[in-house]
Amino acid sequence: MYTLLVILHIAASLTLILIVLLQAGKGADMGAAFGGSSQTVFGSSGAGTFLGKMTAGIAVLFMLTSLLLTYTASHRSSSSLLEQTKVPVTEQKLPPVSPNVPTQPSMPPVAPVSK
Repeated sequence: MYTLLVILHIAASLTLILIVLLQAGKGADMGAAFGGSSQTVFGSSGAGTFLGKMTAGIAVLFMLTSLLLTYTASHRSSSSLLEQTKVPVTEQKLPPVSPNVPTQPSMPPVAPVSK
């Protein structure tokens, strides 16, 4: 289920990018008025409404998949890669410490040197 959501989210994002790039900017009408030709795939008036509706639909799909992915990621059993790895714990053998033997060698006190 999670993999299907990720694939749908990536497809929606790529489709949204392509649809936005296909749309003409607001200044394209003025360029066509001064001798430029308006080259649209869907005709002179159909491109704006069709691509506008398509953009809105894909944007809603993109937002829904984003919300669903966020919800499923927060409710998964383990969210961290560090929590998933199992490191074997090795037991370290320390030498036994007897109470009569000091663990560090003691140094004699240093007398102050007078000048």
